[in-house]
Amino acid sequence: MSASDTSPVHRHMERLAAEGIDVVRVTYPDLIGTERARDVLLDQLPSACEHGLAFCRAVYHTTPQGDVVPVAGGLDAGLPDICVRPDLDTLTPLPWEPGVATCLGEVTDPATGLAAPESPRDLLRSVIDRCHEHGLRPVVGPELEYFLCEAAPDAPTGWRRYSEAQGVVYTAGLRADGDNHLLRTLRLLRDLGIGVSSGNHEFDGSQFEINLTHSDAMAAADRAFRFKAAIKELARKEGRLATFMAKPFNGVGGSGFHLHLSCVDDRGDNTFGDTSAPYGLSATARHAVAGVLAHAPALAALANPTVNSYKRFGPDTLAPWLVDWGLDNRSAMVRVPPERGAGSRLELRLGDASANPYLLIAGTVAAALLGVLAGEEPPAPLEGYGYDTTKSAVLPTTLPAALDALEADTALTEVLGKDFTASYLSYKRDEVARFHRHVTDWEFTEYAYHL
Repeated sequence: MSASDTSPVHRHMERLAAEGIDVVRVTYPDLIGTERARDVLLDQLPSACEHGLAFCRAVYHTTPQGDVVPVAGGLDAGLPDICVRPDLDTLTPLPWEPGVATCLGEVTDPATGLAAPESPRDLLRSVIDRCHEHGLRPVVGPELEYFLCEAAPDAPTGWRRYSEAQGVVYTAGLRADGDNHLLRTLRLLRDLGIGVSSGNHEFDGSQFEINLTHSDAMAAADRAFRFKAAIKELARKEGRLATFMAKPFNGVGGSGFHLHLSCVDDRGDNTFGDTSAPYGLSATARHAVAGVLAHAPALAALANPTVNSYKRFGPDTLAPWLVDWGLDNRSAMVRVPPERGAGSRLELRLGDASANPYLLIAGTVAAALLGVLAGEEPPAPLEGYGYDTTKSAVLPTTLPAALDALEADTALTEVLGKDFTASYLSYKRDEVARFHRHVTDWEFTEYAYHL
């Protein structure tokens, strides 16, 4: 037996073949967090690992409708390649796709051999490395909500909510889920091995929440990315649409992407807990809260990344639109849950479900790190029900305002990287421009008959 026959890639191939798998799906996130992929026949896996898979770099600059946005390094450079190599440490069978395994891809720029500037996974990796330099290892628990929709050819959008049952918040079973979507999905996600813990029907009809366990920040982002891709794929297999759009329907609430964040030291001890300190929170935790508050306007550009995102906000929505924090207070942007000691953490409630997991986690961790380095204390925590503009500053209320805040926050963009920030701002400002040129149904209904 030759040395190559015992290489890691060949050992993986032998294991997969024994499980009846003959295709490996290599996936990676684009700039907005959707899945890009290629299916590789198992006998071609060694070549994919050695030489990589070529994709056009402009995939990072491509809109959901397939148009290429003129971002530096794409069209202007002649549409060069990026190189994607399978990350075999993330290899796992797809429970709902017989004969197929999936893994994440590592993205490099062939011209430099370095990470591609727009790669969300590499951006998060660089932020985590900055934390490690200061002895902090971020731990993240993601919570995501989504709506499940049925095809409705007569509806303006072609879709309607799977269920319009009311008053079924925090329930499970057939009362809110007549086809047992949640139960079936939970079991398949469990078999995918991405750390799913529980799920329930959420506030509005056809809205669901599935929780993921906490882990180091990179694993949490990987799992959230795979979770979103899996939910959408499983819905497609049923002829349905699962959407993580921030607010897909009028008259109901939006979908959030909440992050629970703590840090551990090199020994694995939680650095946020200190029962002798104010609020039972260590100086590190309080400084992290102050950092998230200080950089919240810029963070909104990553946490609330679409034009639609800002329709989720408003009084009595339980979606935070003021810069504040509170102790076990769900009306605050940053909530500190009641657990202390090893369970000490903060919960950022700003994000909506359309956010790219890698960018949301990278931005939140970067803001917290900047707060720790600045060493400033947060203001007094919110008491009672929030949403009082006389007590707290208002977050950006539109995507353009959030993008301007991100561009102006030079401390945060230095941690995120100037090349990434420039690409993201160009891409998102093009999205805003396209929206402003588009005539909406609301405009026709409002104006056409009377004007």
